[in-house]
Amino acid sequence: MIRTRSAMGALILWTGISCLARGTTVSAAGAPAGTAPTHSFFALCHDTHDAKRRTLEQQAALLAELGYDGAGHLWLDHVTERLETLDRHGLRLFQIYVRVSLDPSKPKYDPRLADILPKLRGRDVVLGVLITGMPPSSPEGDSRAVAILREMADLAEPAGVRLAIYPHHRDWTERVADAVRVARKVDRTNVGVMFNLCHWLRAEKGRDPRPALESAMPHLFVVTINGADGEGEWDRLIQPLGSGSFDVCGLLATLGELGYTGPIGLQCYGIAGDVRDTLERSMKAWREYSATFARSRR
Repeated sequence: MIRTRSAMGALILWTGISCLARGTTVSAAGAPAGTAPTHSFFALCHDTHDAKRRTLEQQAALLAELGYDGAGHLWLDHVTERLETLDRHGLRLFQIYVRVSLDPSKPKYDPRLADILPKLRGRDVVLGVLITGMPPSSPEGDSRAVAILREMADLAEPAGVRLAIYPHHRDWTERVADAVRVARKVDRTNVGVMFNLCHWLRAEKGRDPRPALESAMPHLFVVTINGADGEGEWDRLIQPLGSGSFDVCGLLATLGELGYTGPIGLQCYGIAGDVRDTLERSMKAWREYSATFARSRR
């Protein structure tokens, strides 16, 4: 599995200490509380969920100002501009969302992908693949999905681009188990899965993410988090980091126990208001959660 540059030296999360989310702030061994963790931390934000409707250049400047490592990108529009603006601010593009359809009457995926992939060469970008076109979790779609994903994996391989199946509420791959099942059948080193806290809460109504994370670990390329309550509608399931009743710090601790060293994204989709407020609050919480990073992975 390809690792990001910062993830190569990542610190594991130590579950022997209390998390800020459990009401206690503690210092990592040898590091003051509030210092930034070494996992890459990027933001999934875009102008349609920002009251200020910032341009891509303004988004990049804001992310750099607040200390994010980069951004995720929605669909294949304006990818070149996104890359250029992030490059100017010393940031990375971590992820691009793409759609796959299992409906034979529709295109399998956006045909622009073949032209976009060479632009991503050497950047270690992950395509977050949302799969639709059949009822949620229906195994009848497996053979067609496997064929399409293998085709995409072959296209992506020369550019060093990986595909992560995105478990998304009401999509065909709705659950983490669906994504893992399909990734195993695809059997390509550059095809794995994502874990998205808000969609796991909505689709699986879970309380303990450990079983899902354990099953995903051999294939886990990306994790996205946000503040959340344990149940409810989207306004409760996607909040700024540090808000809500769900123990996000405990989730991070579990990831550390399991040895996850990849990037972590902030889900901002649908949060109203000025995205600066969301990003500032979330970065503050992220830096506080860094108190759980205790010692180098052995």
